[in-house]
Amino acid sequence: MTAAPKMLLLQARKPDDVMLAHEHECFADTLGVDQDRLIPHNLCSGPPPIEQAMRYDAVLVGGSGEYSVSKNNLPEQDGYLELLGELVARNKAMFASCFGFHGMVQALGGEVIRDAEHMEVGSFELTLTEHGARDELFGKLPARFWAQEGHSDRAARMPEGLPCLASSALAPFQGLRVPGASIWATQFHPELDFDSSFSRFEYFLTHQGKPEEAEAMRARLRQSPEASSLLRAFHELVFG
Repeated sequence: MTAAPKMLLLQARKPDDVMLAHEHECFADTLGVDQDRLIPHNLCSGPPPIEQAMRYDAVLVGGSGEYSVSKNNLPEQDGYLELLGELVARNKAMFASCFGFHGMVQALGGEVIRDAEHMEVGSFELTLTEHGARDELFGKLPARFWAQEGHSDRAARMPEGLPCLASSALAPFQGLRVPGASIWATQFHPELDFDSSFSRFEYFLTHQGKPEEAEAMRARLRQSPEASSLLRAFHELVFG
């Protein structure tokens, strides 16, 4: 019997951040796999060696807590970007979300900026580009769909030769694919749905002393089943 694929989940959160476990659970649930098939590595302790990462069947990259590619405030961030570049060079199957998307853009020669005026926090409607509609993964999505977002950084310029797959009114670069490889990245969070997105916002707002804002946030959130389907579709494309 063939062993079930094992995937590496790169996270960038302080060790006491309760969202480490929440993010792990969300990725596993949305992929439709047991959590023990998704092995976490916290980038706060530095990136794993490339040969260690290559031993996994795929690599996933999650969010970042308080870290930002534009601020360059993740410990050993240059090493993290080098790791992403090397994984792409070796055609390692990969799906990167939000902070992972920013890392991929920067590592492959694009530009990431801090842009609080175009910050997206909550649910936002996205539109497929022509490249997205033709992509074997994104092409499964409708022309317009809702997704969960939470970012102040955004891509200002895409890496040369990497097509943009989706856009929103505030952030024109919402997804990328490395042509010819099983490597995708999204500005949005396909690992989150309405419930998991709300639970994350509720936790942060409560700890910021703003519990009354949680219900207002709930009212602004939208269901995002199409965006959340991407991770399971990625798993099926890569592993069958």
